[in-house]
Amino acid sequence: MKRDFAQLADRHFDVLVCGGGIYGTWTAYDAALRGLKVAIVDQGDWASGTSSASTKLIHGGLRYLESLDFKLVKKALREREMLKKAAPHRVWPLRFGIPVFKGSRLNGIRLKLGLMLYDFLAGTLYSGQVHRHFSRAAFAERFPCLNSSLLTGGFTYADAQTDDARLVLELIDGALSAGAVCVNYCKVTDFIEDKGQVCGAKVQDQVNGKTAIVYARQIVNATGQWTIESGCRLTKGVHLILPKALDNEALLLTAQSDGRVFFMIPWYGLTLLGTTDTDYTGDVDRVSVEADEVDYLLDEANQVLDVNWAEADIIGRYAGLRVLKQSLKTAPSAVSRDWELKVAKNGLLTSIGGKITSAREDAAQIVNTLCENLGRNEPCRTNGRPFPWLPDQDYRLWEEQALAEAVTLGIDGESAQWLVRRHAKRVSMIFQLIERDAELAKRITPTLPFIFADLVFCAENEMVVHLDDLLRRRIPLLILAKMTEAELRYLAEMTARTRGWDEATLNNELGNCSRQNI
Repeated sequence: MKRDFAQLADRHFDVLVCGGGIYGTWTAYDAALRGLKVAIVDQGDWASGTSSASTKLIHGGLRYLESLDFKLVKKALREREMLKKAAPHRVWPLRFGIPVFKGSRLNGIRLKLGLMLYDFLAGTLYSGQVHRHFSRAAFAERFPCLNSSLLTGGFTYADAQTDDARLVLELIDGALSAGAVCVNYCKVTDFIEDKGQVCGAKVQDQVNGKTAIVYARQIVNATGQWTIESGCRLTKGVHLILPKALDNEALLLTAQSDGRVFFMIPWYGLTLLGTTDTDYTGDVDRVSVEADEVDYLLDEANQVLDVNWAEADIIGRYAGLRVLKQSLKTAPSAVSRDWELKVAKNGLLTSIGGKITSAREDAAQIVNTLCENLGRNEPCRTNGRPFPWLPDQDYRLWEEQALAEAVTLGIDGESAQWLVRRHAKRVSMIFQLIERDAELAKRITPTLPFIFADLVFCAENEMVVHLDDLLRRRIPLLILAKMTEAELRYLAEMTARTRGWDEATLNNELGNCSRQNI
């Protein structure tokens, strides 16, 4: 994966996709597979907005059954099942527990009916994924982090998990392999029109300031929170990273203060707690975690946990914005997460709303529209298609062999598991790095399952422009660890050798990351 701004200059494409989040990347990948000439650009890094600030789930949205949004839930569940088969390295099963407490808003009978419907819509009602009910004692044993004195019982049900930034990156690589031109840190400064219709864009390389004109017969705006659209509503979601409290299963909890659903999820050996859901009217380029949002999540979690988390326990935090359709509903969580495609008078197509789980199907509708407008009759090729990095052989057999090889190279078991998930068939190239330098098999930091060979490989091969691309999205160290200045400098110096940075660039990149590592 190499970044090449020159490939855009004065070129003519069928489609220009603006925005490198989950919707933009699925659109570019789908369109390229259908034989269209595609370019995709993002003013920042791939997945640098909402698509790396999610709850890291591929799920149907159990809570949407309360609002009777059956169509959205069924669509998402259908995609969840497909993605688990097409990308077992990228989307893996995660079972959730729902505790039933004394005086809960949702009692056991309502939960039982809702979970039966959820299983039915997923087509898993009579499979091993079906929900299960547990007595108070059994549920407390399964989730010892809960305050068992409040419990009356509980349920578990099936959903799935992903690494959102890696998901987007793999789709970018797939689009590249299918012939698309993909350039991050490339800002659209203006659209070009001919007879009232968009026909191209002026773009600027954010690395060296060079400019170019990109001609395209169709343009898709998938810029998410940067969309200038009067019919949109922005809501903010906050997540906290806390010490390990769960093993291999997650928890769906209900906030006692406002009845909202939030999650506790195992994530790279730690706990991901979130999310909030509040209206946002501030600067979309400066979305941060506020003190009252931290208090909300900690207070709600501490009401049901057998621990008492304080702000000092927080390891990392991040915030993201959701783009929703405009709604008269007062509570943000009551607004539908469904998606729509808007067509402007000048022909610009704008993607609004949606979920990471159902983005592929929505993007297919975008490309259907593109093909219709371009006079092409090409069917969608992404549904059920194996992901770009999936090995050609049986995945479980390949995974077993890859993990065994990792251990012989000196990689610890937990790091090996995550390495294989993160890179799939490309992991063989990381093994080659370790064969040349055994020190690269060591963990970057003792508490997290990331090794130095992973960092070197990402820096060399994954379109890293800035240090925080590497340490926040390629490997989420800035979110999952509180590193010292010395540790950050060591990683920056390793990256500088790979990227060819001079001392001034290194210090500038280090300063930017140090401000995030708070």
